[in-house]
Amino acid sequence: MDRLLRYFLQQFIRRGAITFTTADGEKFTCGDGTGPHVFVRFRTADAERRVLSNPELALGEIYTEGSFIVENGSIADALAILMDQPQVLPSWAKPHWWLRYLVRHVRQFNLRSRSKNNVARHYDLDGRLYSLFLDSDKQYSCAYFEHPDMTLDDAQLAKKRHVTAKLLVRPNDRVLDIGSGWGGLGLYLAQTTGANVTGVTLSTEQLEVSNARAAEKDLGQSAKFLLEDYRDIPGPFERIVSVGMFEHVGVDFYDTYFKHCAELLTDDGVMLLHSIGRSEGPDATNPWIAKYIFPGGYIPALSEVLPSIERAGLLVCDIEILRLHYAETLKAWRERFMARREEAVQLYDERFARMWEFYLACSEMSFRKQNLMNIQVQLTKRQGVVPMTRDYITHEEAKLRRAELGKRPRLQIAGE
Repeated sequence: MDRLLRYFLQQFIRRGAITFTTADGEKFTCGDGTGPHVFVRFRTADAERRVLSNPELALGEIYTEGSFIVENGSIADALAILMDQPQVLPSWAKPHWWLRYLVRHVRQFNLRSRSKNNVARHYDLDGRLYSLFLDSDKQYSCAYFEHPDMTLDDAQLAKKRHVTAKLLVRPNDRVLDIGSGWGGLGLYLAQTTGANVTGVTLSTEQLEVSNARAAEKDLGQSAKFLLEDYRDIPGPFERIVSVGMFEHVGVDFYDTYFKHCAELLTDDGVMLLHSIGRSEGPDATNPWIAKYIFPGGYIPALSEVLPSIERAGLLVCDIEILRLHYAETLKAWRERFMARREEAVQLYDERFARMWEFYLACSEMSFRKQNLMNIQVQLTKRQGVVPMTRDYITHEEAKLRRAELGKRPRLQIAGE
């Protein structure tokens, strides 16, 4: 087993420096010696066999179980090496990839009931878990780092501002927020623009928090949140926004998604889609992520999205690619999570904390080392709805900054 493991890992790992210790105590080093040297250990022969059989699934499982440990460095350091190789997949993993690719339509066939169950698996976890690592507004999507030293909170505010600027929202516009999360973007839209926002989510946990926040901010009349599937919402709306939800739609429902959005959008309306995307062609979801983190989820290539937009009769006005913004977001989440890791153990257990640590680390490295990115696609139903040049985005952001200053609460002295 040791000789087989050494052979395959040395064939795959050509960059970096990582030393493996097998369950029998044998040590071998892979890579070209560049960068930080990471030391890892297999604690059982079974863990070694599983990695050789199906590495994409097994690595996360054996780390979660504690049968694969990082002795020098962190799991993020190890994944930074493993996910930065000339070949994206080890040669022995390719048959599994082909099988997943062939059945991906079945795995992503997200009917209403299945969509709700998939969402509950991830988003209806104890709300205190997300408070461990998200910003104060609980934005669970890519932040927008206008400069490298921005705090997470400031970068998430910049994301909301950037999205809102592209929507060109007017007072009293009816805005639909598809996949409204814990309500942060919808409340921002209502506060800063005077729009009437309807947010839809399939998470009961998020719904309760969103409506409670709206009531607390006295925005119950202008921001309402519903437990509804996007396919069941009637229109019309002058503006539609969707941030971080499209990854849960599934390739077989892209036509349904955009056709319904086109039906909901007024003739002078604007839609903005913010989603994770692939900079290469169609693919299959990582099996560990699909099994343990986002069942039914899929990250699309632009080549899969644009044909459905065209068939729906929508016009693409602008596409912006956010490259490393999500890598920096996930790094901040991972560091914040690790700083409060013991609280996650108390909420769930050690196994869950290791699983979440692996999820945040492998997600970060997918953006930092591989082919993932974020896309923002601006859509209308006819020409001339948005300005001819992109200068308006800067002007709209400046207006929103002024509106934010007008909405911020007065600072209080301690004890006041």
